[in-house]
Amino acid sequence: MAQDPTVPKLNFEYWLDKAVEWGQATTLESQKDVCLHLPQLQEFLHQLYEAIKHLQGPTVVIQQFPLIGQLLGRLCWNPFVIGYDESQETLMWCLCCLYSSEPQNAVELKANSWVRSLLCHLLSSSKWESNEAETSAFISALGYTSADYYCHLVKNMVVSLVRELRENQFSGLNIQESISASRVNAISIVCVPLITLPDLAPLLETLLLYHGGSSKEILSSEFLESVNEAFLKKKISLPESVIFSLWLRHLPSLEKATLHLLDQLFSIQLNSLEEVACVIKDSLLPQAASHPAIFRIVNEIFKNALVETGGTSEVLTIIQVFTQLFLQERQNENKQHKFPLKAYFPYHHQPLVRGLVRRPFELPTTYWSQHVKRISDMLKALVEDTNASSLTDLFEIWFLVACFGEWLDIAAEQLVKAAVEPDPVLWLLAFYYCPKNENQQRAQTVVEAQEVYSHLMMLFNCADLSLKDLEAAVHRVTGTEQCCNQQFTTHLLTNFLLFSPGGHKIAQECIYHITEITDTSKEVHNLLIRTAYRFNHSGEENQRTVKLLNELLQKLMLKV
Repeated sequence: MAQDPTVPKLNFEYWLDKAVEWGQATTLESQKDVCLHLPQLQEFLHQLYEAIKHLQGPTVVIQQFPLIGQLLGRLCWNPFVIGYDESQETLMWCLCCLYSSEPQNAVELKANSWVRSLLCHLLSSSKWESNEAETSAFISALGYTSADYYCHLVKNMVVSLVRELRENQFSGLNIQESISASRVNAISIVCVPLITLPDLAPLLETLLLYHGGSSKEILSSEFLESVNEAFLKKKISLPESVIFSLWLRHLPSLEKATLHLLDQLFSIQLNSLEEVACVIKDSLLPQAASHPAIFRIVNEIFKNALVETGGTSEVLTIIQVFTQLFLQERQNENKQHKFPLKAYFPYHHQPLVRGLVRRPFELPTTYWSQHVKRISDMLKALVEDTNASSLTDLFEIWFLVACFGEWLDIAAEQLVKAAVEPDPVLWLLAFYYCPKNENQQRAQTVVEAQEVYSHLMMLFNCADLSLKDLEAAVHRVTGTEQCCNQQFTTHLLTNFLLFSPGGHKIAQECIYHITEITDTSKEVHNLLIRTAYRFNHSGEENQRTVKLLNELLQKLMLKV
C-alpha cells in the first residue's frame, strides 16, 4: 500500500529487521548490539510517535504502517530495549495511539486487547518496580497464566502507585522523597488505554486529586480528555469530587461536558421539564457549579449557545432549569462552605442579583407582587441609566434576568390574575421580550401591551367566551411584524386562557388558531411546560388549570 505523502518516511524495515535479529536479547552479541543502537532506536521511536499520534484511529495507523504491531510487540518484549526508560516511555505512547476508546471493527477490538496486554507487561518492567527480565518464565514458575498474572499485577501496581502518590501528597516539603512531575505525567499517559478497567479507578481518583505543588498541570492532556470522555459516555463511574477536580484543572473537559449536555437536551423532545431536570442533574454540572469558576464558565457557554441559536425559547428554558437546579444545590450546601453571591455574579448589580436569586417558595405568595415590583424597579433604573446604555451592557443585564425566568412567568401570571400593579410588570416583560429597544420604543411597547392587557381584563370574569371576543388580542399576535411584541402578547394571551374562568373553554381553539397562523408553537409549548413544572413543584391545587395544561401540551406535542 502506498504511504500517505503527509506521513514522514521512516526507516521502518531496518528497525523491524533489527527487532527480529535481537529477539529477546538472550545472547551477549545481541545485548551489545541493542545497547549500541539504543540512541538511534529512541530517535526512530520518537519519530514514529510523531507520525502516528495525529492519525485518525488505529485502523488508519495500521493502514499506514502495516507492520507496526510486529515491531512494537517485539521491542516491548526485549528487556534491553525496555530497560532504557526513554524507549519504554515512547513505546507506551505509540501503543496508546493504537488503542481505540470506541472500537469500530474486529481489528480495533483485537488491537485494544493486544495493547492492554503489552501495557500490563510494560508495567512489570524495571521502571515500574520489577527487576525480572525473564517475565514470561517468571509467570510460568508461579503457576499463573499470563491473563491471571497481569490482572493481579495491575491491581498490585494500582495499590502501590496510589500509596506512593498519597504519601507524597502529604509528605510536606521533603523534596528528595517527592515524585517528579515527569513521572506523574508518565503514569497518567500509561493510564490512557486502561481508563475503563474497573481496577484502575483508585489510581484515576488519586491522579485527578493530585497536584504535587506544581503551578503547571502535571497530568497529560490525553489522560484528562480520556477520563472526561469515558465519564460522559458512562464507561466509568467516579466520585463527584473527582469529576469536579477534573473540570477545575482542565477547562476543555468542562467545556466539552457542557456542550455534551446541550447536545443531549437538543436531541430529546422537551415534553416535560422533569425530564430535562433529570438529564441536567445527571450531568453533575449543577452540583459542580457550586464552585464559582465552574458556574461562570458554564454560564458563559450557555450565553454563547443562546446567541448562536438566536435566543430560542428551548435554550432559554434549559438555562432557566439549570439555574434553578444550581440554586437548589447551593441552598443545600453547608453555610461554612458557601461562596458569596458576588463570586458567581461579580459584575452585576448585587441588590438585583439578590432579588432574582430568591426562590418563589421562599416567600409567601402574598409577597410575590411586591417582590416582582422591586425587581422591575431596580431593573428599570439600571436599563435607563445612561451609563449602561450600550448593547453589551443591556445584553448582560437581560441575560441575568433571563436566567431567572421563573420570576418572569410568575409576574405574567400575577398580572392576569390582577394580583399586581400592572405598569411595573408590563415594563418588566417588555424589557425581557424586547431588550434591544430604546427607552422610547420600549415605552411604546408597554402602551401597546397595556391596550391588550386592558382588553383581556375586561373579559377576565366572563364565563362564556368565544374566539371572536379575543379578536383584538389575537390580531396583535397574528398581525404584528415584530417578533418580540408577538411573543410578549402570546405570553399574556396564553396566561389569560389558563387562568380566566372563560378562557378554559376556548383555550385549545385559540392556541390552535394562533399557532397555525404564526410560528409560535415552540414559544407556547415552552411556556406551558415551564408552568406545568412550576405547578408540580409548588403543589398547585387548581386541578382544572392543571388538567387544561396537560390537554394543551398533548395537542402541541404533535406540532412542535
